[in-house]
Amino acid sequence: MTRNGWIRQTHRWLSLAFTLAVLANIATNLAGTASVWVGVLALVPLIPLMLTGLWLFAQPWLARRDGTAAATGEARP
Repeated sequence: MTRNGWIRQTHRWLSLAFTLAVLANIATNLAGTASVWVGVLALVPLIPLMLTGLWLFAQPWLARRDGTAAATGEARP
């Protein structure tokens, strides 16, 4: 698997972890036992999720700058 493949797969797993952390935060708030650490728990996967998301977002522009084909598969004129 390529580097971009690993980053994409990591991004998917981090999004799952972030979703679970947000659901845990909502559940504790609804139960009335809200705690600061549960709120901070959502930030743990959010920071690397943001970094991998920015990398994936920038890939089409970086590919065009390097002179390779865009992610859509179109040849560069």
